[in-house]
Amino acid sequence: MKSASVPPAAGPRPFLEVRDLRIHFPTDDGLVKSVDGLNFQLERGQTLGIVGESGSGKSVTSLGILGLHNRRNCRISGEIWLNGKELVGASPEEVRRLRGREMAMIFQDPLSAMHPFYSVGAQIVEAYRIHHDVSKKVARKHAVDLLGRVGIPTPAKRVDDFPHQFSGGMRQRAMIAMALSCDPELLIADEPTTALDVTVQAQILDLLRDLQEEFNSAIIMITHDLGVVAELSDRIMVMYGGRSIEQGSVQEIFHSPSHPYTWGLLGSMPRLDRDRSERLMPVKGTPPSLINLPSGCAFHPRCAYADLNGGRSVTELPELRPAGEPGHLVACHLSAEQRQRIWETQIQPKL
Repeated sequence: MKSASVPPAAGPRPFLEVRDLRIHFPTDDGLVKSVDGLNFQLERGQTLGIVGESGSGKSVTSLGILGLHNRRNCRISGEIWLNGKELVGASPEEVRRLRGREMAMIFQDPLSAMHPFYSVGAQIVEAYRIHHDVSKKVARKHAVDLLGRVGIPTPAKRVDDFPHQFSGGMRQRAMIAMALSCDPELLIADEPTTALDVTVQAQILDLLRDLQEEFNSAIIMITHDLGVVAELSDRIMVMYGGRSIEQGSVQEIFHSPSHPYTWGLLGSMPRLDRDRSERLMPVKGTPPSLINLPSGCAFHPRCAYADLNGGRSVTELPELRPAGEPGHLVACHLSAEQRQRIWETQIQPKL
């Protein structure tokens, strides 16, 4: 069933357009609605940051775009348009041809994503030769060049090393080199700086920014770290319970957020300019079960303002609607006036 709240795209399609995407997993305990009616767009050269707690559907969305879900174990519906090609209805072979050349992914844990029995260079060579009819010698030179480009010292020697011989930061750089081997137009980075030192995190983010400027790639940055999002993204999408609850520019999300959940994420983020005597404001409660989502707004059991809208939070699912500036969307039953008043009088003074 298509969402009636999002009109068909007029004129040229965006480079990436996701429309009413639903990814459900049947289990013995019930149907897990990991992604349930997701809509967003991304243009070339832009970075979209997707944030939310664990279990909100961020990584499932990225794997769905890449066609990495086993169709026998999940139900996928909706539309994913990449550069004019629809991926949900495409055959696995068609998606496989696009994966690597037009879209690629930097996985969260390169040590588990890379094969332990093959050298880093051999894996980059294989990824390159799948899409290019070149000799092993040419592909190996390309692998050495890529490793040097992502900042790995003495790449001609390290190309023959195995993943376990690299440090965490070097492995992440090697994973980026592998993802970039065919110059993909869409790069999805799933928690690319998790478990890395702060200085290494900054280096990885600078590297992604430089590579994006060089290749004009579109990047989806999946993370729970709002600091990473602020550093790299042009736009932010906040996910909760498998749905998008707020979308907007970095400026809008950080300085004029409209959803109570976004307020909670900002309040729980450590800041250098905050007095050390002040405590962080965590989001109360726990994320919902994706098998048994709350009725109405999935956030209402944790929302301090759910009783301000006459019970609509419990009975009615909020749709994404404009919230001020063009492109700023929010799914909340509170009126614009209520959200503005709460933000200015209760939330903003504490941040």
